[in-house]
Amino acid sequence: MSTLLKDRYSPTFYQNFAHVLQQTLAHEFNPQTFIQSIFTPHFEQMELKQRMTHTAQALHTVLPPDFDLSAPILTQLVNNLQQAGLTQYSLEYMFIPEYVSMYGLNNYQSAITAIETITQFTSCEFAVRPFIIQYPNQMMEQMLLWSKHQNNAVRRLASEGCRPRLPWAMALPSLKANPAPILPILENLKQDPCEIVRRSVANNLNDISKDNPHVFMQVIQQWQGISPQTDAIIKHASRTLLKAAHPKILHFYQLNHQPITLTRFTLHTPQIAMGNNLQFSFALTNTYTQPLTTRIEYAIYHKKSNGNLQPKVFKISERTLMPNETITITRNHLFKPITTRRYYAGNHKIALIINGQEKAQADFELQ
Repeated sequence: MSTLLKDRYSPTFYQNFAHVLQQTLAHEFNPQTFIQSIFTPHFEQMELKQRMTHTAQALHTVLPPDFDLSAPILTQLVNNLQQAGLTQYSLEYMFIPEYVSMYGLNNYQSAITAIETITQFTSCEFAVRPFIIQYPNQMMEQMLLWSKHQNNAVRRLASEGCRPRLPWAMALPSLKANPAPILPILENLKQDPCEIVRRSVANNLNDISKDNPHVFMQVIQQWQGISPQTDAIIKHASRTLLKAAHPKILHFYQLNHQPITLTRFTLHTPQIAMGNNLQFSFALTNTYTQPLTTRIEYAIYHKKSNGNLQPKVFKISERTLMPNETITITRNHLFKPITTRRYYAGNHKIALIINGQEKAQADFELQ
């Protein structure tokens, strides 16, 4: 059985969908003809996003071309899918919000009404972004209203949909340059009772920190100590600046590297092959008279195609070291093929980072 996400678009999936679609449509609909329009000769070569778009296009051939007429059919379709118990396929059904963004962009009110219902079944975080670009003021006002919605998924959309750097999504240059319209939304959601909403708030703040660290710092200083939940949001949102050892975030968390001494740094595998672990160990001692929060990280300096080394930071732990306490840490880092990185043989480097400061480095060879 395939583990590829794109292969969730299987004949069984489309048969189930076509059955519900047939129940939804008032006019004559032939399920087999619809399924045949899906499985074209090029379907096997399509990746996940291409299959989503292709399915939205096929759906468009059986719905009214006027989006104002197709929008209520889409919402009824979603209701019927939920009643049929097909909620476990919510990822696959993201072609429905894609349909809205493809064919409803010039029908603002119908599209927004549909999105509010659809996102409670399958996330519309990608679909709202073209609307934010085309209707920036209207959409951000709508997102602010959604931030007070009774449904968790709609409140999450209010934050997730306007993330300045949402992965795999259309960019929002105006919000990257000026995140001010986002802040009232996050303010409404900072103590949301739903964890997935609060996590979206943290991810949005983390996006903001990458382009506007000064705005980020202003927000977290205002939120600090409001509740354990807001403190957790702040900590998760701080991850990029912490990995970058931004001075203000280090000061915010009182991360002082100077009283921490590092000894016995040993690289046990100076030569490794792909598929094997880089093994290293070291000791840390708090030489201060007070307990110290200690953030322990390491960076792998990967060799690039041009021969330069580029660091990638990995967190080991964050803990409190008591006065004169010494701890010993042993770590393995597995080198295995991943889709987001290409590895090159040759000299690499590892660095140990304590409270944002590189304390030691060693070279190793990847074969």
